[in-house]
Amino acid sequence: MALSSSNTYPDQTAKDETIGFGRKLKIAIIGTGGIANAHIGAYKKMPDVEIVAGADLIPGKAEAFFKKHGLEGVRCYNSDAELFASEHDLDGVSICTYNCQHAPCAIHALDAGVNVMLEKPFTVTTEEAVEVMRAEKRSGKILTIGFQPRFDLNMQMIKKICESGELGKIYYIQTGGGRRRGIPTPSGTTFIQKDTAGIGALGDIGCYSLDMVLNAIGYPRPLTVTGFKSDYFGKNPATYVGRGHPEYADVFGVDDFAAAFIRLEGDIFLDFRISWAMNMDTPGDTIILGTKAGLRIPSTDCWNGTVGGPMKIYHEVAGEQVETVIPIIEDRSGMTLFDKKIRSFLDAIIDPSKGAPVPSSQILYNQAIIDGIAKSDAAGREIRIEIPEI
Repeated sequence: MALSSSNTYPDQTAKDETIGFGRKLKIAIIGTGGIANAHIGAYKKMPDVEIVAGADLIPGKAEAFFKKHGLEGVRCYNSDAELFASEHDLDGVSICTYNCQHAPCAIHALDAGVNVMLEKPFTVTTEEAVEVMRAEKRSGKILTIGFQPRFDLNMQMIKKICESGELGKIYYIQTGGGRRRGIPTPSGTTFIQKDTAGIGALGDIGCYSLDMVLNAIGYPRPLTVTGFKSDYFGKNPATYVGRGHPEYADVFGVDDFAAAFIRLEGDIFLDFRISWAMNMDTPGDTIILGTKAGLRIPSTDCWNGTVGGPMKIYHEVAGEQVETVIPIIEDRSGMTLFDKKIRSFLDAIIDPSKGAPVPSSQILYNQAIIDGIAKSDAAGREIRIEIPEI
């Protein structure tokens, strides 16, 4: 079975270094921590890009970041506000800050008339996501959210299967995943502190799991949620002893495990669980049940942008129960998922009629579920998911 990528490597589409615009696209990067390395690595492969500016709250960090990546002459600032006050001809910006700064930085960029690649999770709360989308609407600029698994051919096959009608009416989905031990503290505590991260496993990898299935079925509106989250491992000093930082337990302020039951429009029930740490190797494969067939998607040890092995459709042929194996699809485009994510953003800047590759109107529902899980847990009951008008 073959499924070709809709994205090609830039060198195959560009005869020179000025695709579409007649000049290079001027790009800035805000936040120069770990994920920014993947962004700059992808931008450097694009022949029609010039990285001209960057910002980080820690003095000197942005300068060191660009120097490490071999870029000279990049103008550096100590805040996004300083950057947008000084840079007036940017075409796009990658926002790679910690979660709690996603919303303010995205709003500042859009209000400055700059197209935005916003790393996941979209925001911390639904209300923040709505405010970002209002800025998007005011500006008329591109806002895309950083979900690179969308560009994996196997993920695209899941959507293709669901849209084909092969499964019949989809009525139940089980999804999730995560890690037995994998609280992300290799370079500090910004992922685990409440005032910087806001949310933990839910936002870090839970958003990917939700997007995999919600995108496949057309992103129906979430209606209600019963949510649970915990921090048993994050709050335990023993978790960090091997890393030499038992004090991390004192500042851990987010979730390391979460689970929920979500009712979606179309009479679909979603059973979700996600983990940074638990006493289990996996909370289970992803299962999509329909009236004609069911689809099993093997789990992965950690979210890596694809599926954990060949998928399988359980259905009937001539009255007999059979299984159809969907082989792993190999991507021969020569592009990484991050390359594709960044290229799709640039292509949307060049031709806004393409629209955002991962539109905020979809990821708003993703964010509303994540936020709803947290709010349900705090309330100790099922809650209705309320999404304000944009």
